[in-house]
Amino acid sequence: MVVHIVNSRHDFVRDIKTTTAIYNDSGKPEITVVNIQKFSEDANVVSQKDYDINIQRVYFLDEVHRSYNPKGSFLANLMQSDKNSIKIGLTGTPLITKENYSRDLFGGYIHKYYYNASIADGYTLRLIREEIESDYKIVLKDALDKIKVLKGDIKKKDVFSHPRFVEPMLEYIVNDFENSRLTFSDASIGGMVVCDSADQAKEMYNIFQEKYGEKHFTEDNLAMAAHDRTLDYGGKLKNSYKVRSAALILHDIGTKDERKDLVEDFKEGEIDLLFVFNMLLTGFDAKRLKKLYLGRVIKRHNLLQTLTRVNRIYKNFKYGFVVDFADIRAEFDATNKAYFDELQAELGDEMETYSNLFKSKEEIEEEIVEIKEILFQYDTQNAEIFQQQISQIQDRDKVLEIKKALGIAKSLYNLIRLLGHFDLLEKIDFRKLSQLYREAENHLTLLNTKEALENNIDNTNLLNIALEDVLFHFTKISEEELILADNLKDTLRKTRETLASNFDKKDPEFITLYEELKRLFEKKNLDEITQDEMKRNIGALNKIYEKVKELNRQNNLLKDKYNSDPKYARIHKRLRENKSINEKENQVFTALQMVKANADLQVLQNIPLLKNEEYFNSQMMRLVIDEFKNKNNIKLNAESSKYINNLVVNEYLNEFYGRTA
Repeated sequence: MVVHIVNSRHDFVRDIKTTTAIYNDSGKPEITVVNIQKFSEDANVVSQKDYDINIQRVYFLDEVHRSYNPKGSFLANLMQSDKNSIKIGLTGTPLITKENYSRDLFGGYIHKYYYNASIADGYTLRLIREEIESDYKIVLKDALDKIKVLKGDIKKKDVFSHPRFVEPMLEYIVNDFENSRLTFSDASIGGMVVCDSADQAKEMYNIFQEKYGEKHFTEDNLAMAAHDRTLDYGGKLKNSYKVRSAALILHDIGTKDERKDLVEDFKEGEIDLLFVFNMLLTGFDAKRLKKLYLGRVIKRHNLLQTLTRVNRIYKNFKYGFVVDFADIRAEFDATNKAYFDELQAELGDEMETYSNLFKSKEEIEEEIVEIKEILFQYDTQNAEIFQQQISQIQDRDKVLEIKKALGIAKSLYNLIRLLGHFDLLEKIDFRKLSQLYREAENHLTLLNTKEALENNIDNTNLLNIALEDVLFHFTKISEEELILADNLKDTLRKTRETLASNFDKKDPEFITLYEELKRLFEKKNLDEITQDEMKRNIGALNKIYEKVKELNRQNNLLKDKYNSDPKYARIHKRLRENKSINEKENQVFTALQMVKANADLQVLQNIPLLKNEEYFNSQMMRLVIDEFKNKNNIKLNAESSKYINNLVVNEYLNEFYGRTA
């Protein structure tokens, strides 16, 4: 297809109102690429009654695991742009939160491809989590307690972004990353540090530039070059894996184009480390990224998105590595549990309706009345007068109440448009309230800044004093593979399918394995998705699976000897289990083979024979005695003859009537 790019909201308004889908001169099929932010209130199709056109728009939306806020403008603008459009969503992450309305917008899943299948097919790597422990002197707690008494709580992020904390953490990261390059004999791999805050990211980048960066390298390279001449091969090799370059990727640092250039440089291998906070955690695809350093806990499906930044296939790597400074175990287990529940519901095939998605028209009207009540004292028609009125308010909670009411109005406006209750737009001037919201927000920011200056003026010095004698030390204490829930689900599925494919459900060994699986279910811990429990459950299921697989292999070998007829394989096994029939297995096989040949011929020539069970029973008894006793010299008495005959007759009757053997 020819790609048509939309660069502005104005261009998109013009684009969507056109009566043609083709812009290029050659007449080739065309696709328009547009960011959801380009959808505005004016970006909607012309009325069908004005133009006699027949265009079907199909919207393909990427990353639809993200939460769609029904009160936000983007969703309302999208839905109103073309009410007859078909909307197809794409995501690499299961929709695992009730706050996520993707299913309500797009319906059920069209296609599902599980993580473990992706690994098995060689498209993605397994993940290894390296657990990191931070040790520090007990004096830190005492020092911070003193600050709490003097000035109130110190924010956690202030400690984690302090140079006393950041420098040893960065030292661990750089050393670990260089050692990894040495271990894998690959200086081309890259790393990314997900920081606890934007402040920590900035501090980490600044310290990196001073201690390890290009400037530091340039100043020292002459000395290092001289030093290199005296190094042995091992020393020179270690130097070749040194980390020298890094980039800081934050939304408020640099321009969009500058950030894009840095990301491309990283992908090309020109940058060793990336320091990020919220950016590049989803949708960022760099195959060389093989070590992810997590400085904070990331929630729910965003955690899966972040972890899978390092799972891309690259050279001969078998794993992507996640270095965990923040202890993500609890959140990962919770995410895995939600993922497992999603899989249990077969990924959306059993849809549920979320009642809290849309408000009723009556509820919206009630909220409009409440908004008017809160704003009654203020001039909501003149923004300048409104600004003067609220600027006199010094009570932060009061301003917060006003801002909240205006924020609700802003949300209701989009919700009304989304649901089509356009008569409610006449109840209040929503456009004007949106302007007033900005005024309230500005005044609240002013009050917050004033409060921060008054209350936190000495915090920096106090924190410096508190951390002066504290030594932070980071050590790796464990390593484990991160197992996603579909691995457990897949192991459970293949175990149950393998059991189901067994054609001899009366086999004592099969019954034992079935009961073992049943006991495992009755423990009710198969869906308690902590990593330890998951590993135990997968281990237990794998043992059952391997035993059933071996039993099926032996069964199939026996079935093949009877021309793939499971009836006689079952009869053969029951006779081997019967201690009163102790002849050699080959003798039993020879006799049964002839019984099968004659019985099959009789049934084939006269199928109604099976409807007369008494007659069929007597016919088979003569055949069994003749083949076993007379022709193969197998000792039979009345009881054993009847036992063999019942086995043969029941197998044929069960097959004829479709009963379970």
